[in-house]
Amino acid sequence: MPHTTHGSDARDAVRFEATRWSIVVAAGGADSERAHRALKHLCAAYWYPLYAFVRRQGQSPHDAQDLTQAFFARLLERNFLGDADPGKGRFRSFLLGALKHFLSDEWNRARALKRGGGVRFIALDAESAETRHKMEPADESSAESVYDRRWALALLDRVLRRIRGEFARDGKEHVFEVMKSALTGAKIAYAEIAVHLGLTEGAVRTAVHRLRIRYRDLLRAEIAETVASPAEVDAEMQHLFAALTG
Repeated sequence: MPHTTHGSDARDAVRFEATRWSIVVAAGGADSERAHRALKHLCAAYWYPLYAFVRRQGQSPHDAQDLTQAFFARLLERNFLGDADPGKGRFRSFLLGALKHFLSDEWNRARALKRGGGVRFIALDAESAETRHKMEPADESSAESVYDRRWALALLDRVLRRIRGEFARDGKEHVFEVMKSALTGAKIAYAEIAVHLGLTEGAVRTAVHRLRIRYRDLLRAEIAETVASPAEVDAEMQHLFAALTG
């Protein structure tokens, strides 16, 4: 983390220091309620990529649910991070490494755990998980590739939901639904959108430009929540883009 910054750089540093994975890393495994809340939020946001990883390894839906929930129950125990020594890095990489370690060393224990079991875990939507898993491409992608692709998609979905929520709070969710195609790389029918929204074409171009800027800013902010330093944001963005297009 930067030690001295000035102007906008200082404000950016303060915002970054408050991001969730940097809070967890700074705790260094200490019994910090703030770090525990930050970790739990991240786990709740990114549980499906782990479920998809376990399913791609051949586990049944029921076993994948039990294993994923048991993993989170273990991960959220107060002293686990101290044992795991997350260090500095990306939450995505740490989480997958921790899952692999868990599956390797605690397989029998995890399979024996009854779902719930009186321990804390991230509540999984089993029906949604299997619906989403059935949409995975039937290719020879490795479990790691599936995990990275699903992580990227989960990230983008979170960003879109945040933007939709902002429009909804202003009573303009219909505007977002009309313009959201501008974020997918598809050709934009400015004139058609203008007619639909009752705006000039110039106003639509301005609105689309602002939407793209907001999308970019929120995307970077969401990624920043999952890395330990500002220097890692661009590299993580490039990795996730490659996961989607590779």
